[in-house]
Amino acid sequence: MVRDFLGAGSPRASGFIVTLYGDVAAPRGGILWMGTLIESCAAQGISESLVRTAVSRLVENGRLAGERIGRKSYYRLTKAAEAEFSRAAEILYSPPPSSKRFLLALGARDLPEGWARIGPEAALAPEGTARPRNCVILATETLAGVESLPELARRLWPLEAVGAAYRDFIETFSPIHAALSAGPPPDGATALALRLRLVDHFRAAALADPRLPAQALPADWPANAARRLFVTLYLSVAAEADRHIGLAFRNSDGLLPEQTAMTDFRIDALRREIAA
Repeated sequence: MVRDFLGAGSPRASGFIVTLYGDVAAPRGGILWMGTLIESCAAQGISESLVRTAVSRLVENGRLAGERIGRKSYYRLTKAAEAEFSRAAEILYSPPPSSKRFLLALGARDLPEGWARIGPEAALAPEGTARPRNCVILATETLAGVESLPELARRLWPLEAVGAAYRDFIETFSPIHAALSAGPPPDGATALALRLRLVDHFRAAALADPRLPAQALPADWPANAARRLFVTLYLSVAAEADRHIGLAFRNSDGLLPEQTAMTDFRIDALRREIAA
């Protein structure tokens, strides 16, 4: 079933390459050989021409930088992309605790991502969101009307779209979880292909999630169920996937390491999360 799933459709090339760098390359030095990119994308049904076009666009956008050594091309994450990937990795592999309250910014002009403007001089965000500068920031406490928070949150943040993305993830990967639980583990190449598709799919929902306090969310909010499925599936294929990386993935120095301190940190964080 896993092979049928991987062959049923292809992810968007540029988005998948971002996933590939975030999950595989970033914790192993951030550099990949173009041949490795092409081979990994081919396992997802993405053609070589689409890979080369997507890489060129990522270079133009300042997220990758290229280098030729002999007849081979290598691409590394730029410093700006490393910072972006670090923030995304925290949400995927070791997310902070859920917000308990909101922050209110007064006199805010330029708002970081995650803030919702509620008036000309005021904006609201869950605690833990990056704070705007040169304004007054208050931590809020709900004194009354808590039952109205979900409707307010629905108007201020794209909760319907995020909830639909989480439900789609659950619907897509629950059968894969059942198949892996009932059968033998996949080989390394298949395990890695599945893990990358898993991360690519979950990332879209998780990075769009405003991570609001529970009292502001719908009663049937699917984030926790989606998160548990993601962590369970990721851990179930991680060892074989990492082993394949160490055998087949290359950078300008040769084969990538199977494990690093950062990959160990990610796995340990996910294991602690699923055990909690």
